[in-house]
Amino acid sequence: MNAPAPAPATAPLPGQARVLVVDDDLSMREALASLIGSAGWPVESFASAAELLQRLQTPLDGPACLVLDVRMPGMTGLELQRELAQTGCKLPIVFLTAHGDIPMTVRAIKAGALEFLPKPFDDEALLGAIAQGLAEAAQAWQAQQDSRALRARYEALTQREREVMQWLLQGLRNKQTADRLGISEVTVKVHRHRMMEKMAAGSLPELIAMLDRLGVPRADPGMSQGPEGG
Repeated sequence: MNAPAPAPATAPLPGQARVLVVDDDLSMREALASLIGSAGWPVESFASAAELLQRLQTPLDGPACLVLDVRMPGMTGLELQRELAQTGCKLPIVFLTAHGDIPMTVRAIKAGALEFLPKPFDDEALLGAIAQGLAEAAQAWQAQQDSRALRARYEALTQREREVMQWLLQGLRNKQTADRLGISEVTVKVHRHRMMEKMAAGSLPELIAMLDRLGVPRADPGMSQGPEGG
């Protein structure tokens, strides 16, 4: 049995890109960590698919690319790829193998692998594939962070602000909205201003695009009428 994988030499900062290496061969893990580290990327190394899955019990706090050996004891690289897909984990994967064949390569690529490189691999080819994977991962990670921030802004809206927003989306003017809600036009303007400010929306089309991203339905805003304090 191989010795446990060494701890990464550099602990990634929150939001920093990193490379996850899974290979049951200790010398290969160390060589990969050295090569990838020389390119400036923090590396986390694992001796098995089980070790990686255990690590992923704690969500990653930044984009990552997975460099994965195909043939390993226990769960193989292809089986790990399938397991990650089933759990919704969409890490870009660069496969490495000394025993690859065309059907295996096709299967991995069809399942979403970024690259399938034979051992011994070309250093530049591997680093190029990792760079591409990290670029894709960074884009996806940033989109996820933006979506979470947008959801938080929406959740910060009061019920009244959401009602004003829904009437606004129906095309009603401030006075019409005030009549529907039984409040003053000045109060509607205040709620509308706060709502747009909280959502960080500069215009109605921008607000609509935000709500579409969140999947917020165009509800019937007439559900709560009559004066409301605040």
